[in-house]
This record gives sequence, structure tokens and C-alpha cells, in this order.
Amino acid sequence: MEGIGEPSAGAGRVPVGIDPTVPSIARVYDYMIGGKDNFASDRAVGDMIKEQLPGAVTIAVENRRVLGRAVRYLVRQAGIRQFIDIGSGLPTAENVHQVAQRHAPESRVVYVDSDPIVLAHGRALLDENDRTAVIQADARDPRGILDDSATRKLIDFDRPVGVILCAVLHHLEDEEDPAGIVATLREAVPSGSHLFITHFRTEHNEESQQIEQMLQASFGRGRWREQHEIESFFTGLEMVDPGIVPLVEWHPDTPPDREPTAWDRLIVGGIGRKP
Repeated sequence: MEGIGEPSAGAGRVPVGIDPTVPSIARVYDYMIGGKDNFASDRAVGDMIKEQLPGAVTIAVENRRVLGRAVRYLVRQAGIRQFIDIGSGLPTAENVHQVAQRHAPESRVVYVDSDPIVLAHGRALLDENDRTAVIQADARDPRGILDDSATRKLIDFDRPVGVILCAVLHHLEDEEDPAGIVATLREAVPSGSHLFITHFRTEHNEESQQIEQMLQASFGRGRWREQHEIESFFTGLEMVDPGIVPLVEWHPDTPPDREPTAWDRLIVGGIGRKP
């Protein structure tokens, strides 16, 4: 898909409301996984991360892969047919609706992101798919997401919902109350719903702490959390095996042939089911 604005494809058009000189988390991530919808400011941050932290690219790619595996699990094993993907980022290959609808064509997906360029690209991509919607909203306003007219049109809150927070919560400070955000979402969905989270995890060793400091400096906000803090987001839910583990160990397509590296251990994820 060709980009909008001054992306690496060089289209030269900038959507209204976007400052191309200010990097965006969504567009930096897009650049790191090989996308074309990013500006020079995003690529500068991405290049710095690649140079100083070469393993960060592996993390970004694996985070995208595990999203596909999680959606496949939710559709095939858990019977989920409707999803809210919060902090969805720019459209790329194997988006949530593509994976879900491949296995269950009736699946419905609401994509949520605060970046206006995500809204522009998403609506262009999904214009002819009446089982998807893209809304511009902030993860810090879960009530606004749940009450949005597009959400209410597609999502039946009397039936199980798959809520996705993939690499989102570690961009939030403690004072932004990520636990409260997740609790609002948990309480809004009925029994049988599932919550999927991936999150950077603090490791108590010098190498991981140096990596954490450099990545945090690159994005300028957020906080990595310890295992027990990540577990707390799933309070009241039944964890799907194998629990909260490094992404490379979460339902891999092929059995792992090695122990997780220091980089692998830095980002973990899991799914919880609401009883």
C-alpha cells in the first residue's frame, strides 16, 4: 500500500492534522517491520533503535507474528467472532480482520488508534469491508472507545469479545492508570470474552536494564513492568496455557529449537478468558 505524506515511498502529501517532523510510535513501528507509511522523523528514530539495539527489530517482528497466532487461537479455539484492537497501528500484512475472516468470514473488527494517519490508511483499506471499522481514539479513554458509534454498530456486547492490547500498555505511565483502563475493558465485555496483551517486561540484570533505558529514551514515555504487574492486568480472568511468557514461546507454529534470548525475554504476552 502506498503511503500518505512524506513516507519512504515518497508520495509527498501530508494529511491534515499531522506534523511530519514529530515521530509517531505507530509509524516508527511500521518502519521497523518494513512498512512504507512513515516520515523522515520516524525513520530517524527507527534507525537509531536499529543501530543501538539491533534486537529491537526482532522484537517488533515477533510481536506482529504473535498477534496473528493469538487471533487464530481466538477464532478457532475460543470461538470469538468480534474483536476490538486498541492501538492497532498502521495496516500491514496479516491484519486482525484478515486472519479472523480467513477462518470465520463473519468476524467483525474495530481498529482503534490515536494517530490520524492510521485512520486515513485504515479507512482506505477497509472501505469495502462492512465487517470492519477504524476509529481515532486514545487508549487512555476506554469508555470513549466502547461508546463510539462505530464500535456499537459492529460489536454486540451481549456476545464474547476479543480485546487486543498488543504492545500498547508499556507506552503508558503509571499515572495514566493502565490498570484502570484494562479493568474498564474487562468489565464491559461479557463472560466468554478474551483479553490479549503483549508488554515489555523488566528483567533484573544489567543487559536488559540498559536496553530498557535506551528504548524508553527513544520513545520518551511509558514504563516497562515486572511479571507480577503484567499478571495483574488479567485479574479475575482464567489464563490460557502457557500463561504470560516470552512471545516466541506463546503457541509457536513450530516447536522452539533454542532457549529464549535476552531480547526474546524482554517482551511477553498472554490471553485471559473472562469466566
